[in-house]
Amino acid sequence: MAEPSREIAVQARSVGNVAIIYASDYLNKLSGERIERECRRQLESGCRTLIINFRDTELVNSIGVSILVGVIDAAEQSTARLIFSDVNNHTANLFEMLGLTRHVSLAADEAEALSLVSEA
Repeated sequence: MAEPSREIAVQARSVGNVAIIYASDYLNKLSGERIERECRRQLESGCRTLIINFRDTELVNSIGVSILVGVIDAAEQSTARLIFSDVNNHTANLFEMLGLTRHVSLAADEAEALSLVSEA
């Protein structure tokens, strides 16, 4: 008999009306879906800005990218701002090549991402 799967919660915190969601070390289907659920939950609760922190993320696969496109779409439909922070060079180049950076802001770290929000 298969053991029931345990849902691992995505680490997230709020700073005012900004939600910061922490991506795992490998952004694939499973971890991506968790991030997407948390982002949608935050948007539904009135969040105006989402920051996805990639400080622990070493690899993003194609399914992870497609899920991020869904998060971008959800943020745009909610007229919320989306910022990716702490993205390593390899992943930043991937996001640039795939055109994701036309829809999101990139910040060097979480502090810079929060300062982008306060400037708006």
